[in-house]
Amino acid sequence: MKVLMFGWEFPPHISGGLGTACYGLVKGMAHHNQDIIFVVPKLWGDEEPLADFVNASDVTIDYREKRFKKFWKNLTYLEVSSFLVPYLGPDEFKKYTDYAIHDRTDVDESVFSNKFEFSGKYGKDLMMEVSRYALVAAHISKNKEHDIIHAHDWLSFPAGIAAKEISGKPMVAHVHATEFDRSGESVNQVVYDIERAGMEAADHVVAVSQLTKNIIIKKYGIPAEKVTVLHNAVLDASIIKSSYQKKVPEKIVTFLGRITFQKGPEYFVEAAKKVIERDPNVRFVMAGNGDLLNRMIDRVAELRMGTKFHFTGFLKGDDVDHMYAISDVYVMPSVSEPFGISPLEAVRHNTPVIISKQSGVAEVLNNAIKIDFWDIDSMADAIFALLHYDGISKMFKELGTEELKKLKWEHVAEKLITVYRKTLSKKS
Repeated sequence: MKVLMFGWEFPPHISGGLGTACYGLVKGMAHHNQDIIFVVPKLWGDEEPLADFVNASDVTIDYREKRFKKFWKNLTYLEVSSFLVPYLGPDEFKKYTDYAIHDRTDVDESVFSNKFEFSGKYGKDLMMEVSRYALVAAHISKNKEHDIIHAHDWLSFPAGIAAKEISGKPMVAHVHATEFDRSGESVNQVVYDIERAGMEAADHVVAVSQLTKNIIIKKYGIPAEKVTVLHNAVLDASIIKSSYQKKVPEKIVTFLGRITFQKGPEYFVEAAKKVIERDPNVRFVMAGNGDLLNRMIDRVAELRMGTKFHFTGFLKGDDVDHMYAISDVYVMPSVSEPFGISPLEAVRHNTPVIISKQSGVAEVLNNAIKIDFWDIDSMADAIFALLHYDGISKMFKELGTEELKKLKWEHVAEKLITVYRKTLSKKS
């Protein structure tokens, strides 16, 4: 089976769990000898060991193909490095895509005469890049043989739709998060409309948790039978024994993620204050960036715990591993978390975790302390208990280690292949 897969980011240049999930899923698919064409807006040149670059088109698209030597020998990795056309407004974009969709012939090559690089980021021109990415996807789908299309999250849904319209192949929409997770009830209508259009156009929808599936059904009107839950996993279930040592004598409690509404950083700050009042020999760390960062810094100052609370900024690579290694407790107080891979990574570092009941990972990680995100008293009590009662901490470490063995990406990939086959059988 050959899968044409669209994503928006891929390690090591990622901003969150989406890129990590794509990495794990592709790796799992390769384990089952599936052929993947993975398309992203931009490659940076320092991705995992890939082989040679090749041109797929001498006119419109400058992309490169590499073959993974170890895990991904069946993976074709494409870089779309062309904006292709100047900015298209909604009317022009519809006119262009309607032509490509209904005529089903080669598009006017003159519109591809200028080439620009996608930023591959989430800046002010994001919507423009999403639209141009869809145009590129339409072209790729005509030039690369494939059996099924797989699009990850709303940024790639227009690309998936365009590819489906051109090739006629079935599409799977993979929902890692919804606009309701990111924004609560104050949704961005444009993003919501793109999400809904992607799910409606898809032949099948994959959700990362039952929590997400429920939102898809209730908020987007997608039939339950059209949605399959495939929980995320970990890249490696083995426990990491780090030699990295912390430089302070106090216990360390860590929050690691985007500092945004969705992740519940304010509840972590308030719980920290309650813990420090009971035991001042504890340090709290908030690792990440986001639109609530300055507000959190101000709140920590107001609570007069600046000497016990540290902001690291965005961490990646070894710094993330070091942070997990020196943490005595990891907390994920998300208001709405479709899944949440970070607690699984914390468990790999033998760090006990506290997670909100409003998270998808709570469906698969049984041996963790689960609290409501808003219940800062329960959060503080749980942190205090894990820091001061060794028996409780040891129990969660041991049980969490056993749970990881069941959460492997090759198992997720095996289930996904079944989804593909069922989807293809319905189309035949």
